[in-house]
Amino acid sequence: MSESPQETKGRRQVVKFSFYHVDPAWRGLPEEERERGKRALGDVVRAFSDRVQIRSYSLVGTRGDADLLLWQICDRLDDIHQLAGFINGTPMGPYLTMPYSYVAMTRPSVYVGRNEARAERMVLHPRDSKYLFVYPFVKTREWYRLPLDHRQTMMDEHIRIGRKYPSVKLNTTYSFGLDDQEFVVSFETDEPADFLDLVMELREARTSLYTLRDTPIFSCLAMGLDEALDSLARAGENGSVPAAKVTWQKVADASDIPPGSSRVVYYAGDQVAIFNVSGELHAVSNRCPHANGALGDGVAADGSVTCPSHGSRFDLATGQPLEGPAARPVRTYGLRVEQNGVLLGPSKG
Repeated sequence: MSESPQETKGRRQVVKFSFYHVDPAWRGLPEEERERGKRALGDVVRAFSDRVQIRSYSLVGTRGDADLLLWQICDRLDDIHQLAGFINGTPMGPYLTMPYSYVAMTRPSVYVGRNEARAERMVLHPRDSKYLFVYPFVKTREWYRLPLDHRQTMMDEHIRIGRKYPSVKLNTTYSFGLDDQEFVVSFETDEPADFLDLVMELREARTSLYTLRDTPIFSCLAMGLDEALDSLARAGENGSVPAAKVTWQKVADASDIPPGSSRVVYYAGDQVAIFNVSGELHAVSNRCPHANGALGDGVAADGSVTCPSHGSRFDLATGQPLEGPAARPVRTYGLRVEQNGVLLGPSKG
């Protein structure tokens, strides 16, 4: 099943997923006390940045039992231990609990071909993706009793499915003997819908028969530590809720969208596909209302775009469906070009 010690020699990394819950009483503190706690926590994280790669994520709105994730990657378990102690010693420490904590390490996969860059699997290279999905994973003991070639055949199917979703990057880390789970898997993506579709398809793979546990699942939004802490208690001036403001925003350079091309950007909480059709730019919501297909991957011509998933065609100027199974229009956006900058404005509908 496993490789010899010689085959797994080399630099390995320790990986820690620390999910923190912040006591609601912290939100009731005077603002200056909250700011003091946030500054101290930020100072600790920055002080360890020369030996621990730390990425912060908010779970506000996605979990009821965890508010903040610190994803830590380093070379020594001792650094993880010391960091946790310093965090506990900040003014925020009395208000922090850690309902979920997962320790793992990197190592080459048993099922990766010899021609692949196995050394790359010893070192994690996180993307700057907007979302991170994390869960612990345990296989049944029956899985490990199967002959290696049988497991390899099933894993080949598993890997083929994963490669159908290039927008989702998988990081597999190993916890055997280090923690209660066997693996911790994390998926980086800008497309939550792609991750959902990937997991659904993997449920149909034969490897799924040998899954003992793959929960809890954490949906995390990438953001700086200060912003993640601010998201715990947002308020406008004097505690009022700020009014929504929709303004024109630069999202791309016009030179990056030549005729015949498209580009997907984010604006006002939406994923927007911009098309250059014969020199004329159009902007519509990227997701087809029929089955969430990515319109940005579709063919745009004659003032319309065709969804690559099921063939629905939409008018780029109005968003109205012209043919195909889609019955609802897509949202369109105001668009203008200023000094080579492409600006998006309020939705037209």
